[in-house]
Order: sequence, then structure tokens, then C-alpha cells
Amino acid sequence: MPRTLVLAGAQTGPIQRADTRAHTLDRLIALLESAAKDGAQLVVFPELALTTFFPRWLLSEAELDAYFERAMPNAACAALFARAKELKVGFYLGYAERAADGRRFNTAITVGPDGAIIGKYRKVHLPGSVEPRQGDRFQQLEKRYFEYGDLGFPAFCGPTEWHRAIMGMLVCNDRRWPEAWRCYGLQGVELMLMGYNSAAYDPNGGTTESEDIRTFHSTLAAQANAYMNATWAVSVAKAGTEDGSGLIGGSVIVSPDGVIVAQAKTLGDEVILAECDLDACRQGKEKMFNFAAHRRPEHYRRIVDQVGAEPPA
Repeated sequence: MPRTLVLAGAQTGPIQRADTRAHTLDRLIALLESAAKDGAQLVVFPELALTTFFPRWLLSEAELDAYFERAMPNAACAALFARAKELKVGFYLGYAERAADGRRFNTAITVGPDGAIIGKYRKVHLPGSVEPRQGDRFQQLEKRYFEYGDLGFPAFCGPTEWHRAIMGMLVCNDRRWPEAWRCYGLQGVELMLMGYNSAAYDPNGGTTESEDIRTFHSTLAAQANAYMNATWAVSVAKAGTEDGSGLIGGSVIVSPDGVIVAQAKTLGDEVILAECDLDACRQGKEKMFNFAAHRRPEHYRRIVDQVGAEPPA
């Protein structure tokens, strides 16, 4: 029996600081409904899909608290969960989480077609800095506002409607780190879900990175890592000019061969769609990237024992 799953990426345009939650939720629901109308069974939304990308500013504690969700779902986003359940469509959603113990995380969840949360992930590779850079109009203060993710890279199985697909999640900068993908690859991942808010300029200051090269790198990371771990990948942006700051687009769905099968054409609200055969992962997993046959972990100690680069003497 074919193990096919119709996947959708729900790219959003900018979510401005002044936008209300109700307005933002209406946009997400409209994207969900559009995807469902075209047969999507699983819809992937971006990182921090409910708010503007607030780490670009230095904020007070009182200002910061307004961007975080203390529970999921909650009254402010219940309509999205309810509509998805009515449509029997699952989704991936990125948001800012305030845990019960007060810690803050950049988090993503996957929700099944029955409305239940089936997977949770907290971003591990936080970019930027703790302290703001003097003189810069926009900051990248994720290290200030979030804790490093503490859940690791836990794969999970989807429901029977999704053929028990082995799934994983990443958030934004995580997609650039091959170690994260390989941790999922070693759990047999068949479907990787990722959302991002990536600046269309060098977010750490300077002029060495343009919108074009950052979009290229985003796509390259999805293609290369999908291929090297023989998995489908859905990588979805929040894009456009948000509060005067540019964000790249380039949302893609990538096959286990590293081939782009769907790609966004705009920097606005847009649905991309692909029918994906989960068994297409077998070619890579059983041949080129048959880990049991070919990996040599005795030579990989440096990867886990060392953080910074250490040139030879």
C-alpha cells in the first residue's frame, strides 16, 4: 500500500508589531483552509508564527512577556486548533513558549489531525547575542530572550492517517547544523518539519550577507541535509518586510533525493503543496546512507567532544 502524504508549507508574509492576534490568526486559518482545500493533510507554519520577530529589539520584561504563550493551545489561538480539527488537518506551529517554571524557549509543536499535540521541540542552536550591539538599528537577541532547548532531537511517529511517518522538527538556525539532522537520521526520520524567520541582511552586523545569498543558504541546507539523511523536508518562512526589517522567503518542500518539489514564489502569504511518497526514503536509507553498514562512529569523537575549532599544531 502506498505511503503517500500530502504536505503543505504555509509561508506567511510579515506579521507587524501592531497586528492583533485575531488578525494574525485569521491569516493562519485562511492558509490552513486553502491548503486543506487542495488536499493537504499536514500544514507547516513558520517559526514564531503568532508574532513579529521580537528579538530584533531590546525589550523590557513587561514588553517581552506579551510575546510568550504560557500554554498551548490557549484562548488566543484556540480557533486555529479548532478549525484544523474540523478539517482533519494537522499542523506544525512555531511560537515563543513561557514554561511553567518561568523559562523561555523558541518552540515548535506538531498537532495531529485530531487536534492533539503529538510532538514538541525547543530550538537548540540560538543565534545572535545576549547584549545588544551598539549603534545597530536591528538586533538579534535570541540568546537574551530564550534558553537553549532542553529536549534534544526527539523523533516521533505520526498517526495512522500519516502512515506512522517517523517525524522530526527543527526551528530556523537549527536547519543549518548537520549534527541536528543526523540525530534525527539515526532515528530513521522520514519527514522533517522546519519553520524560520531569517533576516534578509547580515543579522550579526556588517554587509557580507545579502538577501540572495541567505536565501540560497537556506535552500541549500534543506536540500543537502534532506539528501544526506534520506528524508522529506518542509522548510517554511515568515517573509517580507516586517516592521522595517527584511526577512527572506524561499519556503521549500524537498524530496529525500534533495530535489525541490515545491517552492514559494513570493514574500507573502502563500501555500506550497506536494504529494510525498514516504517510501522514497528507502533508496537512501538502504544504500548510500545505510548507517548500519557504513558509519564509523569511532572516528567521530571530535564532533561531540569539541565545541570551537582547534587548528593543527
